[in-house]
Amino acid sequence: MLKGISPLLNADVLYALRAMGHGDDLIICDTNFPADSVARQTRLGRLLRIDNVTAGEAAAAILSLYPLDSFVDDAAARMEIVGNPTEIPAVQQEVQRAIDAAEGRSWPMVGVERYAFYERAKQAYCVVQTGERRFYGCFALRKGVIAPDAA
Repeated sequence: MLKGISPLLNADVLYALRAMGHGDDLIICDTNFPADSVARQTRLGRLLRIDNVTAGEAAAAILSLYPLDSFVDDAAARMEIVGNPTEIPAVQQEVQRAIDAAEGRSWPMVGVERYAFYERAKQAYCVVQTGERRFYGCFALRKGVIAPDAA
């Protein structure tokens, strides 16, 4: 255990968060996502896991350390529901609240069509699979920067 770091963030996830650079994507996915096969195509090349938690809990833990990219419009994205892309299910609302809380302001996620989301995930730095069983618990978060301390 480390003070100030969520116990949900295991050593493998902490390594990936630290290793990622500005503009790298991290995918948070549910249990139905083809996580292992997609993760093998990412920069890290292997699947990371935060088991037995919801996507919202995992997002809150990750975002406690991970800045979002303020230079792009799609730094926070969600997989759209097939046939109803504007619907925002409860799992996505929970992750939206985690994003807004971490950033201290409203930061709306953009929707990404299912197969386009798979392609974005393959280009990501890593995939973190959660224990989320609700459908459409899949998100892309693009890493931003931490500004230097004021002089």
